[in-house]
Amino acid sequence: MSALDALGGALLLAVITAATSLAWSTLRLGISPLPTSRRVRDALLALAPPALGGEVHELGAGWGGLALALADRFPKAHVVAWELSFVPWAVFRLRLALRPRPNLTLRRRDFFDADLSGARLVVCYLWTGAMLKLGPKLQRELPRGAVVLSQTFALRGWTADETRVVNDLYRTPVYRYVVTR
Repeated sequence: MSALDALGGALLLAVITAATSLAWSTLRLGISPLPTSRRVRDALLALAPPALGGEVHELGAGWGGLALALADRFPKAHVVAWELSFVPWAVFRLRLALRPRPNLTLRRRDFFDADLSGARLVVCYLWTGAMLKLGPKLQRELPRGAVVLSQTFALRGWTADETRVVNDLYRTPVYRYVVTR
């Protein structure tokens, strides 16, 4: 076997492993890791508070594009990005290694087990089932005045103080909630 054949075989194995990992994560988590488009990211950032310190959490950070934008937008905040799916987490980790953000921490853990009580801003792009489970957790843990931004999926039982529809192919809704309790 030539070195080129070995390299091709290794590359094929890596692609099959990554695809299998993505498929398994999609089945286990209920949603595939999709990047946030630039238009949706811009709409989310426009709905975020203008200046922010403290903790910002992105739940389901995927490939990292939105978390990186949050870290850049809020340099005085500590951004915590949560991602369970291995392949997007690994790509995001590589992006951070190539261009670190001192105020950004990437965690490969389930955010449902995390304490979010210090969050001033929570951003998420999850699926309906996760949003149903997330609503009560956020209601219990987030402090008064904390902001929750969600794209595509609303929080059932919560009233958005602002909703925008992004001018994109999917007419993506973006929701902003403010904890008032």
